[in-house]
Amino acid sequence: MANEIWTIKRCLEWTKEYLAERGEEHPRLSAEWLLCAATGLARIDLYMRMDETLDAAQLEIMHTAVVRRAKGEPLQYITGSTQFRMIDVACAPGVLIPRPETEMLVEEVLNYLDAEVLSPEAATRQRAELPWNDEVEQARKAEAALADERATAERRAANLTAADEAALGSDVLGSRAYAEELADREAEKAAAQAADAEADAEETPEPELDEYGIAIEGNDQQTTPAQDAAEANVPAPAEPRIARVLEVGCGTGCISLSLAWERRGHVTCTATDIEPRAIDLATKNRDALGLTSDEVAFSLTNLVSSIPREEWGTFDVLVSNPPYIPSDVMRSLPHEVKDFEPDLALEGGADGLDIFRRLLNAAPYMLRAGGLFACELYEGALDAAAELCRQAGLSDVRIVRDLTDRPRIVRAIVTEPKQRI
Repeated sequence: MANEIWTIKRCLEWTKEYLAERGEEHPRLSAEWLLCAATGLARIDLYMRMDETLDAAQLEIMHTAVVRRAKGEPLQYITGSTQFRMIDVACAPGVLIPRPETEMLVEEVLNYLDAEVLSPEAATRQRAELPWNDEVEQARKAEAALADERATAERRAANLTAADEAALGSDVLGSRAYAEELADREAEKAAAQAADAEADAEETPEPELDEYGIAIEGNDQQTTPAQDAAEANVPAPAEPRIARVLEVGCGTGCISLSLAWERRGHVTCTATDIEPRAIDLATKNRDALGLTSDEVAFSLTNLVSSIPREEWGTFDVLVSNPPYIPSDVMRSLPHEVKDFEPDLALEGGADGLDIFRRLLNAAPYMLRAGGLFACELYEGALDAAAELCRQAGLSDVRIVRDLTDRPRIVRAIVTEPKQRI
């Protein structure tokens, strides 16, 4: 084979057939993923460059990848990455592969943050702008009324004779004189506006231009939102509050990184995991996105053990995709899951709720009043999890269904935080 010519098209077709013969459920898609990883091309580019020949290094990568895939190893481990919502995350053996269901968990957290934490500041800004909006609306209505008045006068006056005018008497709206008066008023208004504009232009110095002819704004020409609000006699907009999220069991970091990425500047995350490989991989993913440790901080620890006591009760959200597969179900998992992904990130005890119970115990200590507790869980355990939340005194307990309409997420609100001991 080393002396043969292997084009992208030939390699794609051969790989598809080879994987199909070994029971691959989606052989063509797998072949495309592997070829993209070997060549560095996007999927669409494969079909634009079907006649290009693979070099020796690319063929070696493909050979190794196809052998691994034929043995059932997940594509994400072979290619080294996957897409999660708006970001790409690196994947590696020993760390759980992100699932589409977990994207919905992120969506639930974002919906809560937008409604309960981030939106109030936006509402304050909107209220501060209302007086201006009222003035603009009133001016618009006045202009429209004057235009209608003028149009009516002109329409009626155009068809009047001198005798008609005499007969109208006090009905000045229908007279030519009134139409002429309206025109004079509008002309005077336009002249006044032009004069004001000319005066403003004289008072405003010509801006200094840079070498590209772009105006250079000086500090004396700039005002802050607070100054603008003060001049408008309205309250200054409140500074947006930064939401604080605690994630337990971060794996690749996909949840915290998505939250920080999609609400950058408005959300900070603290994420923990007990697996060193997970912390290393999550840190790599954070660095690849250009996020900082101030935006997403990863900690190697057991659940919430590393959270400083002074930070208890300060988080807006506690979110987790914990190990939740019941022990009996573990034996029936697909080969590529049970034989390749880490049991530590999968098995959740007899009913799948071992770790969930510990998180539920921690939530009232970690969250502020009104904070959100949200977990992804095994579909058969959601009713029991929701009841546990109610028994623990949490409110607004809800079960969210996944993309296949299966119960997948439990979310609840902490109304009575517990004081640290």
